[in-house]
Amino acid sequence: MTPFATSGRAATSASGSRLPLGPAPSVVLLLFAAAREAAGTGRERVQAATVGEVLAGACERYGERFAAVLERSRVWVNGEPAEPERTLREGDEVAVLPPVSGGCGESP
Repeated sequence: MTPFATSGRAATSASGSRLPLGPAPSVVLLLFAAAREAAGTGRERVQAATVGEVLAGACERYGERFAAVLERSRVWVNGEPAEPERTLREGDEVAVLPPVSGGCGESP
């Protein structure tokens, strides 16, 4: 299970009642390294109101292997670190950056 939870799309009015919001913005999910391999794609356009919604949807679509990679990954929105509750706007880019390793081991 991913630490990113999906939240409902609703706002609270001045009287305290919950009001539904319009459609979620369209954003781009960018997947790198092991996340791209687990998902079988490096880019996807999705509709979601928060980072958590994007990632929860990706876990549903791509399964346990992707969710395991996500647990070790950093998530950025438009080049800045982002938390699951971050609200998204139309056209935002949500990037999943797993830890990477490699290199030749010795430098010349």
